[in-house]
Amino acid sequence: MSVQPLERWDAARVRTYLVEQGMDASRVRFGVDASRITYATVDPAGRPTTASALVTRPTAADQPSAGPGQPSTGWRMVSWQHGTIPARDEVGSMTADGSDRAAAVLFAADGYVVSAPDYLGLGTGPGFHPYLDLPSTVTASIDSLRATRAYVEPGPGQAGPDQAGPAGVRLDGQVLVSGHSQGGQAAMAVGAQLQRDGDPRFRLAAVAPIAGPYDVTTTLHTAATTGIANASAYLAYFTVEWNRLHHLYDSPAQAFRPPYDRTVLTLLDGTHSSPDILAALPPTPAQLFTREFLAGLAHPTGALSEALRVADSSCDWRPEVPVRLYAASGDRDVPIANSAYCQRRVRAAGGEAELVDVGAVDHSTSELRALPQILTGFDQLGGPRQGG
Repeated sequence: MSVQPLERWDAARVRTYLVEQGMDASRVRFGVDASRITYATVDPAGRPTTASALVTRPTAADQPSAGPGQPSTGWRMVSWQHGTIPARDEVGSMTADGSDRAAAVLFAADGYVVSAPDYLGLGTGPGFHPYLDLPSTVTASIDSLRATRAYVEPGPGQAGPDQAGPAGVRLDGQVLVSGHSQGGQAAMAVGAQLQRDGDPRFRLAAVAPIAGPYDVTTTLHTAATTGIANASAYLAYFTVEWNRLHHLYDSPAQAFRPPYDRTVLTLLDGTHSSPDILAALPPTPAQLFTREFLAGLAHPTGALSEALRVADSSCDWRPEVPVRLYAASGDRDVPIANSAYCQRRVRAAGGEAELVDVGAVDHSTSELRALPQILTGFDQLGGPRQGG
């Protein structure tokens, strides 16, 4: 629907940026163009809405052209799924300060075209973000792939993606899917849908998620009882957004203790940063939630239990492509048991998934450790394509 150019960096600037973001810059081969696109999709009820996404690609000057009589094989796409973000301006399409913009730049600098959806209700998308709602995450992500393709690969006779760029970028149709945290769960669900969909424009090539909460039910129980890092913030975000979807309470006072019953909705309205939210919430869920509601999160029943079955299903499929699950044994936000759960569910469906422990590091560091390995693995699958 619209395009907003963000950056056009040469390879030297890309290397500097990635180092500033704590990422490995050794595989940078190209400069990178970054843009924010706005596209049409649907909300959780199937009604038309809009969403935004970050698109990164090798700069036009770096894209090799096929010679006479040498048809282009096309560039390969990466779908990058971001982690838990409560503020609409913290996503990769809105700020360069963060791992999501950096991850998208990292893949593009190695020769991939990247579609990084903001999901619903974040970035420029209207309304609220349906946190951990797999169906709407999948539709927003695959519609982001479609919109990205329409942007970078115009059809015959159409204008180029921007005035300074070429007439278009040819894609080879293969899609590699990755993401961190919430994005790890999303990556598995998006991969499953791409494999099932049969859309000739997109062929799933591999899935490599990082530290995803695949077992949401058990993670809720752990957060509500023995605890995980930042449990109050995760559970507050989950509770507020799932109440919009599944009606978990009639009034905030039924779920939250005072004074949080009067402040939590404003705190999670999409305008407050993650540090501000963490600072405003109590350190433990027992101080945040009423006893009855917290018990219901730990032992879900009724509508919540039914909805959690969908959230827990991202790994219930038989992959026909390589799947490598990255996680950290030191992660206290999303314990590595989630990835072991995902591996078991894939195997139960008749498939295979490799589990890679990136070490006794925290949740954020797991992403930094996994990304260079994921990039190497994607390259070994025959990508990136270089246009000729």
